Amino acid sequence: MAPTTLPRVGITAAAHALPPTVLTTAEVQARIEAASGFALPARLLENLTGIRERHVVVEGEQWASSLAIEAGRRALERAGRDAEEVDLLVFASASADFVEPATAHVVNHALGSRAHCLDVTNACNSFVNGLDLARAMIEVGRARTALVVTGEAPSLSTRWQVKDVADAAHHFAGYTFGDAGAAVVLEPVETGGFGRTESETHSEHWEVGGIFGGGTRWPRDLDKTYFTGAGRELKRVFEKIGPAIVDSTMAHAGLEWGDLAAVFVHQVTAPYVERFCEVTGAPRELLDVTVATHGNVASATLPLQLSRRWDSLRSGDRALFLGLGGGVSVMATLWEKS
Repeated sequence: MAPTTLPRVGITAAAHALPPTVLTTAEVQARIEAASGFALPARLLENLTGIRERHVVVEGEQWASSLAIEAGRRALERAGRDAEEVDLLVFASASADFVEPATAHVVNHALGSRAHCLDVTNACNSFVNGLDLARAMIEVGRARTALVVTGEAPSLSTRWQVKDVADAAHHFAGYTFGDAGAAVVLEPVETGGFGRTESETHSEHWEVGGIFGGGTRWPRDLDKTYFTGAGRELKRVFEKIGPAIVDSTMAHAGLEWGDLAAVFVHQVTAPYVERFCEVTGAPRELLDVTVATHGNVASATLPLQLSRRWDSLRSGDRALFLGLGGGVSVMATLWEKS
């Protein structure tokens, strides 16, 4: 029996949503100082991160699902699809409305969909993992139209009151966070679509950073509901494994940087973006640098960049998605616009 040829699967629309409230890094630093009772060097956080401002949700008024719902509606409209046509909805995000049920159900109901839905969570790598799952489900015939959404509100895990500078450094990642929602529609396509995908996981680093409260280990430890992490250690691991997976993905596809129209990569700080270009050789002009005005929006980073570039990308343009997440995992995916 001849092997079945899998259908091409591509992204047919992308959209994003931002909460209206804008918080500057100067305001972030002032809030830490006011809550903690000591002063930091002037413009310390902005100089360290290169982040000028970010959009943030209003606690108690907006949630991860709010951002995902708005982005999902916009993506469906761009694709010319009704919610009833969606047969798979994946909420792929590091943020969630609650532990149970899956936030995907909140989004599914709000959109008016009866699709099979589920959450995919893998830190800041969640969205790329969600794309991979949705693509596979379409390839094997379990779905035809998939909506992959994220709603990231990591700003709610920021620790404002700290004991001293060392404690502030322990919670430093929280001072980079911004909030955003994004969504893409996946469908079978005649041309283009997803190409080579590679991933690598080093789970021995799971303790390096994260939000450790709310689960079964520390169900009611409020101190563990704030993000903590060793940023330098995470950076070291990513620099060790990231360039290799990029090189391998590009080589197996027979592509060079000049064959790409865009590179969508997770962005934590502005210096990290520069370092990424150094260690991988990626031309900076291929990147859409969002971190200065949006901060670190976790797994929404890549689809936010795609949405911002969607109208300027033409049929046949190729892009590389590179997701990085605590745990630690890396995933690279090549995609061509249909």
